[in-house]
Amino acid sequence: MKYLILGIALIFLTQSVHSQNPGTNKFKKEFLQAINRTRQKGCTCGTTYMPPAPPLVWNNLLEKAAKGHAQDMAQNQYFSHVSRDGRTTFNRVENAGYTRTGYKSFTVGENIAQGQPTIAVVLQGWLNSERHCRNLMNPDFKEVGIWLYDTYWVQDFGGREEFSPEMKRMIKSGKVKIIHEDPRGR
Repeated sequence: MKYLILGIALIFLTQSVHSQNPGTNKFKKEFLQAINRTRQKGCTCGTTYMPPAPPLVWNNLLEKAAKGHAQDMAQNQYFSHVSRDGRTTFNRVENAGYTRTGYKSFTVGENIAQGQPTIAVVLQGWLNSERHCRNLMNPDFKEVGIWLYDTYWVQDFGGREEFSPEMKRMIKSGKVKIIHEDPRGR
């Protein structure tokens, strides 16, 4: 009897994880609504109250970066923000096409998880972790892309702010030159 119950529980868990269909509008909508409800209210991350933040919007380039990292972790059996080949969140996001070129400011972040069966469960886990919660509530993040592969969840955040029309004119005329500093000091 114990084995039957365990078998049923494993089947349910497998079906729950695989019933989440990343890339579909339903998946994106459900995740965005859940995240934005929390951002709208504000919440406490660890011992720090995080005030309400503007809603996130979905970004397909961030989704592409998240998908690649989730697949890589599952296929190579590791769990880390740094890929086995040394790539960081910053590298993966830029390689996916989410670049800083032409923007006044640029910031990225990432949450990862493994084994949670549903969007609600993985999101609650991130909210219960101070560092992950701070990413979810960071007002500098404006966009998000999320992927689930096998049992690996990756949530990539981005925030870019465009130059004002006046600054764009000055850049185009050559009166202003953009100098990018690598946030990693390279």
